[in-house]
Amino acid sequence: MSKKGKKAKMPLSDEEQLLLFQQKLLAEEEMAKKKERLLSQFLKDKLAKEEHNSALNLYKINTQWRTVLREVKTRELHKDIEILSQTFERVVDCKDSVIKSLATDLSEAEEQYAHALRSHLHSIDQLLALQRSRLSLLEESYNMELEALTKEFETERKTIIDQHEKEIHYLQDVFMAMEQNYIDSEYESKLEFQSMWDDLKNKNLEEKHFLRLHLENTVEDLWRRFQDALKNYTDATEDQKIAFETLKVKDERSSKEIEAQMKKIQKLQDSIIILRGKIMVHSHENEDRNQYIRKDKELVLAQLRKLKAQRSHAREISQENLVKLTLESNATLKALRKIVDKGEKILKLAEICRKFETEEEKVLPFYSSVLTPKEQAEIEEIYREELTEELSKVIVNYTGMENFWKRYNKVKLEQLSLQQRRAQLLEINGKLREMLKQYLDGISVSDEVLSQLNPLFIVNHRSNLPQPLSTPTTQPGDKQPPTTYNIIEAAHVISHIL
Repeated sequence: MSKKGKKAKMPLSDEEQLLLFQQKLLAEEEMAKKKERLLSQFLKDKLAKEEHNSALNLYKINTQWRTVLREVKTRELHKDIEILSQTFERVVDCKDSVIKSLATDLSEAEEQYAHALRSHLHSIDQLLALQRSRLSLLEESYNMELEALTKEFETERKTIIDQHEKEIHYLQDVFMAMEQNYIDSEYESKLEFQSMWDDLKNKNLEEKHFLRLHLENTVEDLWRRFQDALKNYTDATEDQKIAFETLKVKDERSSKEIEAQMKKIQKLQDSIIILRGKIMVHSHENEDRNQYIRKDKELVLAQLRKLKAQRSHAREISQENLVKLTLESNATLKALRKIVDKGEKILKLAEICRKFETEEEKVLPFYSSVLTPKEQAEIEEIYREELTEELSKVIVNYTGMENFWKRYNKVKLEQLSLQQRRAQLLEINGKLREMLKQYLDGISVSDEVLSQLNPLFIVNHRSNLPQPLSTPTTQPGDKQPPTTYNIIEAAHVISHIL
């Protein structure tokens, strides 16, 4: 009991402190893992909640967006209905006016309709024949190009498939050879390792037995000497006995640690020697294999680089084609948008101009040609001489715009005539204003008027206006007749002019 009490009061050794420290580290690691688990669980719950909320919000946004789209669509439909109603009313008005105006001239209208119908059917037949011929030519060219492309595709496909199969067989053979070499080397190394392991085990057992016998003899001798020295020491130094026991315990521990470390060092040295021998053996064996594998690797890498270059080239070509396609599609979309905007603008202007049309324009919106048949034949001959095939094809596409250009030219002519008439009226108005100003200046009396020449101011039968110089026709000795002056009132001049 006394020995146990003394051992309890002793301080902790290094191993016990190391164990306590390891226990503390394990406890801290467990706490950190628990925290990480809790945090991951919290994040998972939060993520699930956020996904649920995002799905709900997306559903709400979709429903609101559908309502907005429905409202926009209803507005557009209302606008379309209004436009259709206006066009319908306009057509109805036009039809009514046509019925009223053409009630007396029904026979002439029927003849004109029949003539227009025949010309229209004739032009339609010509257009259909031209379109059929164009379609047949396009179909033949398309079939020829399709056959050429299919033949080229099939040949290229066969070559690629054959080359692919050859490369697959070659790689399979290489893989099988490498796998067989690896299995043989692995089996040989296992046999060598097993034989060396058995030799080392037997050698270690013999050395251990010899060392155990030698150590037992040395320990017995040392124990005897120690007992003798202990008796002498206990007799001589009774006071240092306790310190000696503690040192003895420390010595035993240190000797055990030294012995264990020596064993570990010996084992490591043996294993290092064995591994070095194995490395030397395997290095000589694997040099040839590595060279062969390097050659195969270089060949495979060269083929891979070639395939990568081909793939990158094909990708660049496809990327360029895609960029060109996107640019052309964007350009076409912009052009189509401009055309649509222009058409909408034209339709709006037509609706506005429709309000200012007269009854005659509503009934007969397209005037007949003013030219005589002879003049029209001359113009057609000139057009036939100047027209080429491409220009004639383009003109055929725009034959539907003849009525529009007729109306446009009519409006343009009316505009020019009105502008000319306005210029004439402005000139007449300016002259009248000038005459009226002269008259008002003549009948009014003011400093400004008196400082200028006045046609109505006459003193002694003389006006203050400058008179034109007359050419002398009399001789120097003759008597000159008295000068006479003609006076005309401005009111009389204005009445005759107006």
